[in-house]
Amino acid sequence: MSKYTTGEIAKLCGVSVRTVQYYDTRGILKPSELSEGGRRLYSEDDFKRMKIICFLRDAGIPINSIGELLSGDDPGSVISVLLEQQEQFLRKEISERQAKLDMLGGMKRELKSMENFSVDSLGDIAYAMENKKKMKQLHAILLITGIPIAIIQWTSVILWIAAGIWWLFALYIIAAIPYGLWISNFYFKRVVYICPQCHEVFKPGFKEAFWAKHTPTLRKLTCTCCGYHGFCVETYGKEENKNG
Repeated sequence: MSKYTTGEIAKLCGVSVRTVQYYDTRGILKPSELSEGGRRLYSEDDFKRMKIICFLRDAGIPINSIGELLSGDDPGSVISVLLEQQEQFLRKEISERQAKLDMLGGMKRELKSMENFSVDSLGDIAYAMENKKKMKQLHAILLITGIPIAIIQWTSVILWIAAGIWWLFALYIIAAIPYGLWISNFYFKRVVYICPQCHEVFKPGFKEAFWAKHTPTLRKLTCTCCGYHGFCVETYGKEENKNG
């Protein structure tokens, strides 16, 4: 039967000699015998046990748990439960890290869109990203409520062109105007703007916000705090000092 020295079993398992010695002192992997000179000698079964220990360590199982389960009566069942728990932990960790990566990616995109960057700009970005999920929900509401109006619009246009039925388009105009005012009022009550100059959060008047030039994330407004006029960052929330 094959016998392995500490150095040989360490090399075969891809660990350091000190690691094998440490497992011995912890009682996790005891050598089957000692040579006449006092050298540790490991059997084939020891080698297989070492491979299991290395596998469990690579899976992230704590060394204390490995020692306890290998000394138990039914290590196979315990290992199965431990691996399942470790899988759940790693999946959660991956999800959390992915969320952080998404956040960093979002911050990088926001930084690229800024003409003048300052340390305070990071606060603006962080504030906007905290409310990003709510902004997406708000945009979804606008989209869902707007679909029926869009269907009526195009149906009435097609019928007017194809069959000369103009009165349906007239009804659409009558319905679209109050809908547009209502949905705009609904929207602007739920959004605020961050001034890139003084970095304060403010809420403009409805008329100014309604007619202002804008992009999906910016709107050209006059800050009510410092008087700056230019593109301000749109985000979800109530008017408040974001630093307070």
